[in-house]
Amino acid sequence: MTIVLTLIAAADSRQSLPHLAGAVGAAVGIFDEPNWLADEACDLFFDATSPLRAEAAARAVLGEAQVDVLVQPVANRRKRLLVADMEATIIENEMLDELADFIRRRQEVSEITRRAMNGEIDFVGALEARVRLLAGLPDHVLGEAAHRIRLRSGARELVTTMRNAGAVTALVSSGFMCFAEGLAADLGFDRVVANRLDLVAGRIAGTVSLPIVTGETKKQTLITVAAEASVPLHQSMAVGDGANDLPMLKAAGIGVAFHAKPAVASRSRWRLDHADLTGLLYAQGYRRNEIFGSG
Repeated sequence: MTIVLTLIAAADSRQSLPHLAGAVGAAVGIFDEPNWLADEACDLFFDATSPLRAEAAARAVLGEAQVDVLVQPVANRRKRLLVADMEATIIENEMLDELADFIRRRQEVSEITRRAMNGEIDFVGALEARVRLLAGLPDHVLGEAAHRIRLRSGARELVTTMRNAGAVTALVSSGFMCFAEGLAADLGFDRVVANRLDLVAGRIAGTVSLPIVTGETKKQTLITVAAEASVPLHQSMAVGDGANDLPMLKAAGIGVAFHAKPAVASRSRWRLDHADLTGLLYAQGYRRNEIFGSG
């Protein structure tokens, strides 16, 4: 089986990547020159029956260098379906934390968010508890919070490039449709799934409309969209950062924990700890000149 080992460097490690790639190749038993996708990313190809052993060897060589490693079969590397989490993945923000600013309880809500995303407490209970704190806020704060949204670097390039290659794209969020819908339209996602905040008489009611989007919902969305688009699951990619993303990450052909919470990164087969979202394109073998909007 032909395997590809992809190295993707953060900005601080970019200059040292050629040396590191050579050292990784020697450790794994690859003596061909790297196939350079960009200054910050390269592929090493080899035949192996134990990709995990090769990955472990690569990580041992890299040590503390800010370089991501993804090892996978070459076959079906370019995916036909992308399913992405929204908060702390496609955008930098956690929107409940942003809303908590309006009641001066950001630190408290942020800690609940952290624990829920790390899988330390029940997700649905944590969501409902945080939303109750917002009861009575005027609904215009939703628009004000939306103006704070910060796209992750590489988000637009990821969605645009995959769509231009014919892939189907879906944004799935346990956050709120009032933020997800506009973001999905802006970036060009084909499908969006998110929770809905209940509003009464122009104010946040403090409740979430049922059914609540959970980790299982995200997984089922991946499966459903794949079936509707006639995409085998092994040709799908999922990306997310929180514990409620794990079900879809494990169900996808390649499920990438992106700058993930520790408990999520440790339970994920693939992860990006340093690269931006263009790393998901390099993982599929796209070259810099194939990435739309890369300049």
